[in-house]
Amino acid sequence: MPELWADDLPLRDALRARGIEAEAVSWDDATTDWASYDLVVIRSPWDYVPRREEFIAWAHRVPRLLNPADVLEWNTDKRYLGELARSGLPVTPTEFVSPSETWTPPRTGEWVVKPTVSAGSQDTGRYVLPEQAGLAAAHVTRLTSAGRTAMIQPYLAAVATLGETALIYLPDDTGDLSYSHAIRKGPMLRGPGEGAHDPGSEQIDPREPTEAERRAGDRVLEAIPGGTKRLLYARVDLIPGPDGDPLLVELELAEPSLFLRSAEGATRRLTEAVLSRL
Repeated sequence: MPELWADDLPLRDALRARGIEAEAVSWDDATTDWASYDLVVIRSPWDYVPRREEFIAWAHRVPRLLNPADVLEWNTDKRYLGELARSGLPVTPTEFVSPSETWTPPRTGEWVVKPTVSAGSQDTGRYVLPEQAGLAAAHVTRLTSAGRTAMIQPYLAAVATLGETALIYLPDDTGDLSYSHAIRKGPMLRGPGEGAHDPGSEQIDPREPTEAERRAGDRVLEAIPGGTKRLLYARVDLIPGPDGDPLLVELELAEPSLFLRSAEGATRRLTEAVLSRL
């Protein structure tokens, strides 16, 4: 989104109203002198997926970047979910299949197949087994044959009724991340190869998270490498598991939509955080 995603326009306008020269620049613009900026804030570089190595290399060259380059490197490969699961967090059960491995589909159930490097549900499919076992296996093979790592997760049926809860965290007066607001995302995966969607096509509504969701979100933030004081934002996406307890679907630290227009005061909080970092 070279002119910014619509959800970020309030932030740009609020910064300009405070006398800040704020402009949108594409991350791969070779003519840009990134060292000339007092601060570079990642927002919508959603074309990085097929060029992740190039994107991460660029991030490490930017002197003043939020969120920081090492966080982007860790968070843009969803294998971080395995790390969080091993640390005891409530993560959606995930099997990873590397390019050197083969995968045998489970006997039954509904499963989601996707690559570990993806955005906007690109290259993602939902499969019902055993009927679509061949399609699921072919999906995994397509990914691994292209040198990508595949990940397989059970389809969490609660998303069809309760949806997905995204908790957004922004810096508080101390500079550390604290809960700001939450939204509900409706279901997006309908079948094989039907995961990708256009930005803004999701069903988004404001939501008040449950106490269990707040606790889960806070626990996830505590596990972020390097702590949260150096971050400008974070988003924790949760869906209830079979027992009703929230499970982590994704921890978004790289380029998440923050849904600033969905909560009163969110733009002001993020604007103040940017000003404090300047």
